[in-house]
Amino acid sequence: MRRADRLYRLVELLRSRHSVTGAWLADQLQISLRTLYRDIQDLSLSGVPIEGEAGVGYRLRHRVDLPPLQFDTDEIEALIIGSRMVQAWGDEELARAATAALAKIHNALPEERRREVDAARLFVPPIEYAARPRWLGELRTAVRQRRVAHMQYMREDKAESERTVWPLGLFFWGQNWTLVGWCLLRDDFRHFRVDRIQHLRVDNDRYPDVRGRRLTDFFDWLTATGKTKA
Repeated sequence: MRRADRLYRLVELLRSRHSVTGAWLADQLQISLRTLYRDIQDLSLSGVPIEGEAGVGYRLRHRVDLPPLQFDTDEIEALIIGSRMVQAWGDEELARAATAALAKIHNALPEERRREVDAARLFVPPIEYAARPRWLGELRTAVRQRRVAHMQYMREDKAESERTVWPLGLFFWGQNWTLVGWCLLRDDFRHFRVDRIQHLRVDNDRYPDVRGRRLTDFFDWLTATGKTKA
């Protein structure tokens, strides 16, 4: 990576979070801490408002606006492959959004980068037997708006059950989407394969933000136990 590109990326990383450690920045940029310190000093001398605090890390004193869409080749390819994965494996609305986003990025890129997009040989063909998940669009809305979901669900052993769930997040595992939520029947976190949902109804009611029942609490549980809940 050219040094100019690295400095630009460094500012972007600082913009993305309230504060970050030097070790995290060095890891993201794949450079040594010594090089990072020199880059931060040079940016500060050039007028970028970076401040550091022991035990906290680095942050920007105020927002710094940069020219948009300064992507390198690897970043462009990451965007292409990500968009094409969504086109192949997302619901129809999400696939259309990915197509539109990729078109916007393509049109806004400099000519040289636009040629790289056109020349990219990255493809994600959909697997023929894997249909688009029927309920993914409704579940994305439920997660985003914190709406209560009622579902008829068929487990792997073909047993059916009625569940009322607070949808917390959706996870893609390569071929299948999984919903993680707080299950009111089990009074605990549970995950559900979206393709096993037989019927879904999303309420207008919003579920409350309750400590111990958030997605961050689920991640904490996973970290502590190394397990998943079926």
